[in-house]
This record gives sequence, C-alpha cells and structure tokens, in this order.
Amino acid sequence: MMRFFKTIIFCVAFSHSFFSFAVDNSSSTESSIKRGEYLSHLGDCVACHTEKGGKVMAGGLELKTPFGALYSTNITPDKKTGIGGYSFEQFDKAMRRGVTADGHNLYPAMPYPSYSKMSVEDMQSLYQYLMHGVLPVEKVNIQSQMKWPYNMRWGLSFWNILFGGSKPYQLEASQTQQWNRGAYIVQGMGHCGSCHTPRGLLFQEKAMSQAGSNGRYFLSGSTVDSWHAVNLRNLWTPPEIVAFLKTGRNQHATAYGTMTEVIGLSTQHFTDEDLTAIAVYLKSLSLDESNQAQPIIALEKSQLYKSKNGLAYVQFCSTCHRNDGKGVSKIFPPLAGNKSILSDDPTSVIHVVLSGWKSAATKTNHRIVGMPEYGSLGDEELAGIITFIRSSWGNSASEVSINQVKAVRAQLNLTSQDSSKFVTPRFSNMLEKSNSGQLVYGMRLMAETGTLLPDHVGNSLNCSSCHTNAGTVANASPFVGVAAQFPAYAPRAGKIIDLEDRINGCFKRSMNGKALEKDSSEMKAMVAYMKWVNGPYKKDEQIPGRGIGKIDKTLIPNIENGRVIYQAQCAVCHGSNGEGVKQSDGRYVFPMVWGDESFNLGAGMARTFTAAAFIKQNMPMGHNIKFPLGQGGSLGDQEALDVAEYFAHMARPDFIGKDKDWPNGGKPKDARY
Repeated sequence: MMRFFKTIIFCVAFSHSFFSFAVDNSSSTESSIKRGEYLSHLGDCVACHTEKGGKVMAGGLELKTPFGALYSTNITPDKKTGIGGYSFEQFDKAMRRGVTADGHNLYPAMPYPSYSKMSVEDMQSLYQYLMHGVLPVEKVNIQSQMKWPYNMRWGLSFWNILFGGSKPYQLEASQTQQWNRGAYIVQGMGHCGSCHTPRGLLFQEKAMSQAGSNGRYFLSGSTVDSWHAVNLRNLWTPPEIVAFLKTGRNQHATAYGTMTEVIGLSTQHFTDEDLTAIAVYLKSLSLDESNQAQPIIALEKSQLYKSKNGLAYVQFCSTCHRNDGKGVSKIFPPLAGNKSILSDDPTSVIHVVLSGWKSAATKTNHRIVGMPEYGSLGDEELAGIITFIRSSWGNSASEVSINQVKAVRAQLNLTSQDSSKFVTPRFSNMLEKSNSGQLVYGMRLMAETGTLLPDHVGNSLNCSSCHTNAGTVANASPFVGVAAQFPAYAPRAGKIIDLEDRINGCFKRSMNGKALEKDSSEMKAMVAYMKWVNGPYKKDEQIPGRGIGKIDKTLIPNIENGRVIYQAQCAVCHGSNGEGVKQSDGRYVFPMVWGDESFNLGAGMARTFTAAAFIKQNMPMGHNIKFPLGQGGSLGDQEALDVAEYFAHMARPDFIGKDKDWPNGGKPKDARY
C-alpha cells in the first residue's frame, strides 16, 4: 500500500534532457517535438490536463485545494482558448514565474517554483511539442472557485517575492552525474515536493531541496486531499524504487490512489537510466532512525482469534494479505513492515480502506489488482481493523481513532458499491457468545481445513475455497440460512441426510479426503459455527444471496475460448497449469484447480454449469472494489461457462463412491460420471 503521491493540482512534468540523453539533441524542430512529446509522457501532463471523457490536454479537470476549487487549463495550441498564442518567452514566464501571457498570476497550485529549475533546452522542447505536436481544441477554461480572500490574485505577487521560482538547477560538484540527474528531475520538473514536502502557513513548501536549514523537510511526507504523501527519504533500495516506478509494485508495496495514474501514464515510460538516477538521489536523503522499518515478527494466534479487531482482520483482509500480513508475492502487497501503513498520519490507509483501490496497469503488469471498498463497515470496525494492522507483526504505530475515520469519510462523498440485501455475519460477534471458543474454532476449521485436519483433507482445498470467507459471502454458497434446511432429502444420496452428512460430503468430494466422526469435537465445532452463521432464518425461507446464482443452460460452452479466458483471468492466482499458488512454507494460498491435489470428479465444481455460476459471481477475487473480497463482475454467462468447461474437465482424481450416487435418479446432465 506504500505509494509515491501524485500532485493533485497541476501536471507532473518529469524532465528527460538534463545531461546525456539517447534522443538526437540537434536543434531541428522535428527532433525537439519528439523530445517534447517524450517529456509530456514522462510528465503525466495528460492526467491533469484532460478531464474524464474529455479531449487530450484541453483541461477542465477539477482540482481541489484547501482554499476552493481550481480547474486545469487548456494547454492545446488553440489560439482562442488554449496557449496557441503564447510566444516561447510567455510560455517560459508562466512555467518559471507563474505569470500568464495576459499578465495575471497563477495560483501556486501550479508548481512553478519547481519548474523554474528546468533547463532552457527542456523548456524549449516542451514548448515545441505543445505547439506543434498536440491537436488544438477550442474549449473555454472554467473559472476558478476560490474562497475569499484567496480569489484576489494580486496577493500572489507578494507570495512570489517570498516563495517564487529560483534559478535553473545548479550542479552539485561533490556528487556524481547520476545523482545530479536524479536531483534535477525530483526537485525540478518532477516537483515531487508539491505533495511529499509539508507546507508552511502560507501554503509554501517548507523546502525545495535537501540543502539548507530546512532541508530535512524536503520530501519528508505531507497530507493532501485525504491522502498522505509518504516520506520518500531513503525509502527503499534503488532497485526497489526503480521496480515500483516502472511496474507499480515491489516486494514492499503496490501503488494505489492517484499514484496508479502516475505509474500508468508517466513513470513506467521512463528510461531505466532516469529511474535509477531518481532512485539513487532519493536513497541518498537521510532519514531519522526512528522511521526505519521494524522487523517482521510472528503474530500470536490469540491476537487474531481472541480479539474483535483480529477477527475482523481475518474476515475482511486475510484472504489477500494473509494471516501473517505478508501478502502474496507479485499479487497482493504486504502489510507487515509497510511504511505507508506505519505513517504517523494514517490518512492514506483510512482513505484506501474506505474507498477501495485498483493497481496500475503497466507494460510489465497488465493485470489490475483491486482492493474492496469497506465504506459499508462502521467507523468503529474500521478504526479497529486499521489499528490492528498498525500494531501487528512487528508494526508499531499509533492507534487510529473513530473520529479520524469519520473525518476522512466525510471528505470522500462515498457511494456504496453494495446494493445487496444480504447481511454479512461478523466474525467479531462470535466473541459475544458463551461458546465463542467453539465458534471461532469452527470458523478456523472452515478456513484452514487442510492445516487443522490434515488426515481428512487429501488436496489443496479448504471449505473456504468454495464457501468463501468461511461461508459469509453472498452468492458464494454462504452458510447463512443453510443449517435450518437440515435434515433434508438429498437426491445424490437418495435419502434424508443431516448437516453432518452434508459436511462430510464436502470432505469426501471437494477435498478428496475422509469423513469426520459425527461426534468429534471438530464436527461439533463446524456445526455450531454453521448454526451461528445461519442467523434467524428458518427452513424454506427466502434468503438473499443464498447459493451461487444461475447460468443460462441453453448456452453451449466453447472450450478453446475458455482456455484463453483462463490464462487471462485465472492463471494469476491458480497458475498457468492449474497448479495453484503456494506460500514460502509450502502451504497453498490459492488451490490447484486440476491435477492430483484438486477436487475430485464428485465435487460440485467438477460440473460445468455449477462451476460457471460460481465463477461468474466470485472470480477472480481481489481484482475490483466490490465488497467484501473484490470478487466477480468481470465475466458474463458465456465467458464463465467457457472457462468452467475448460478447467472442470481437466484431469483430476476419481471419486471412489460415485457408483452409489443418485440411486433414485435425478443426476444432473453435466455430472462427470
């Protein structure tokens, strides 16, 4: 969840022409335009100067500030409404001094104090591109909506005297060319300090570089528009910084919030030389020892399972971030030792938990990973979960209060993504029951079946593999209302069965293992848990979210298309060859979906239409912001049917009891035997 923060107020513009550069540096217009185009991509100009659904560089994007709303301007070469009438000198003056062609002052939301460090060559190339490489768009700029007295621009002249632009970047003779290159980008066109450096009373950056008495403030972190821009000083090693800026993730973190735009539109296009220069410079900035990452230590099981906050974490976070807080390599980021999580200012972590997040799509990481929005959880619940994360696995950060969550929520204007009438049972409420120990054990048996019952599980699955979050997710075969339906006639058994029989059916089929003794403590705990999750529902009562939904049975599956969909949508978690994903200790994070350690022919998931319904509602997980697991929503009936046909019919273990199934008829048409 660690991120480099993107400026929310104007274009980010990274230079790529200081010192040697691979592109032809001749004075020809064509070469200059090409170089300027590269600069504009590196600068992420499109992100700020293009409103959603609008024309490129035509402005109109609302930019919120503490003093009112600004709107990004039209920087196309349209002579009537854009900058087409600007001479180079006028453009240069706007970029360095914040004064437009008609003489009015720009608000310092436009980071001209940083841009003033640009080289003349870079400024000329950017000008040439904007004038000759961008299509003109006639679009009138939207007037700013600044509050009094900030709407009186004449006062900006005095601000400029105190905090305005400086001279172009000067080489540090004692440093290497690479270090200077990184400093030039970060301090200048990159204007990283616009978000990462704290502001003073007059909204000025407290430092514009690492030099001088205030240099310690430079890039030391700041809060802007409900996000906390992290401390960039000596953040990670240079290779780790390069990986993050190029791919949107590394072993410590994944980009989120508006940084995903910066990664997707900007930094992934940097040359490796410039990325490395930036990283070398950032690594060189000193950091207080108190801010160093804490070692990751094991979390006592009691903290997970004997506290409300721990159980809430297990229910809503551990599927992706795991019980040990280490995440899943190359998919879901770790929370243990994560500096964004540990920031003194918890604004960003509160923000992302409330609103959800999607990772950056880059050339090297095409697949977007998502985090659900948990705005539907109460302020007390969220404060507890975040506090638990900030104080577990060796993490040591201050408690997050209910009021802090309320404050961030009030700024976000959230719209719930969940319109279901399904009420999610809360694990934390089990602690209020007299048999809480048994209930929690039953929940764990559902989620950690193979680990806790190795003699009864013969493959890589747990009960939660099909009944996600231990049976508490709508349309994922939840246990809500299920216990009340038993005893019941089961066509497959050809007789009336009880709840224990139904549980053992899963052990024998889905988990390819052995049945539990009905009077065992494990079975009693699982039954007790299912009865607790059942809630107030009675037999044959209509239950929202029950089952897994339906698929149009008139459709005909296309197995070849299923193979393509599987590789695009499923392989990231279940492997290109259905082999699943394992933790470093050899335990499965995500199970095999075919092969010796997958479900056998008797499992419901071995049937095409059953598998398709489950896939449509629930797969992939962790790839959007849908509560509670970021599940489903990306496949239609036909696509779900195609991928189900592909993997359900792969080789898998036989079911030795198949000859006794459906003795009175009623076998489904898509059964594997």
